[in-house]
Amino acid sequence: MRVGFIGLGSQGAPMARRIVEGGYPTTLWARRPASLEPFADTAAATAGSPAELAARSDLVCLCVVGDADVREVVTGDRGVLAGLAVGSIIAVHSTVHPDTCRELAELAAARQVTVIDAPVSGGGPAAAAGRLLVMAGGDTEAVERSRPVFATYADPIVHLGGVGSGQAAKLLNNLLFTANIATAAGTLALGQGLGISPDRLGEVITHGTANSFALGRIVSAGGTVDRLAEHAGDLLRKDVGLVARLAEAAGIAPGVVLGAADATLALMNRQR
Repeated sequence: MRVGFIGLGSQGAPMARRIVEGGYPTTLWARRPASLEPFADTAAATAGSPAELAARSDLVCLCVVGDADVREVVTGDRGVLAGLAVGSIIAVHSTVHPDTCRELAELAAARQVTVIDAPVSGGGPAAAAGRLLVMAGGDTEAVERSRPVFATYADPIVHLGGVGSGQAAKLLNNLLFTANIATAAGTLALGQGLGISPDRLGEVITHGTANSFALGRIVSAGGTVDRLAEHAGDLLRKDVGLVARLAEAAGIAPGVVLGAADATLALMNRQR
């Protein structure tokens, strides 16, 4: 399978490198030429536009930031859809609204192209180690055709259902992670008030039944959410807002988890 990859950021770049190292003919495109420089020592080819990349690809993987970026890369002038052949696949690794993937799937179907959503979790180090989590939604055949490529950078790869289900699962994962930040930070603060230093309490809890990824991130940052806020605050605000709107549209009360996530955003000086 010929693979195209767009979105060579801190997570996308190691994903693309794993695909290349896996032996797949790979074409890259980036808005900034500097993003392509680290691949000069690889067998990857480069394209002058998303459409040119698509014309050389059977599977195009997108790892750009948000909904507007995904739409532009897929449907814009010289976008991916303009270059893909019948039977090709677009995999949206970005975390976006499920409806964005559903709408793009309808547009692509008119060209006999399949869109699957395949958001990922784990970050750049997990991608480099081949241990990302892929949450896939969409046509079963398309997911299975893409699975060997995903397997170069991911384990496990979970197929959750129709288009958009992968995005819903990723947003729920990020909602719970955000909520866990507030409860973890609050616990460390309470412990400090009771005379236990955050680093020692963190050492205990990270080896206990209350351990969480969020707690580990806070402990490694010295017991505060400042570093997390700097690097992930805006993305978490986006994702919590998306889940809240999904729940509202479905008439579902999200419950305590949304309140805890809002508390985290407040700690980060952000508001949903």
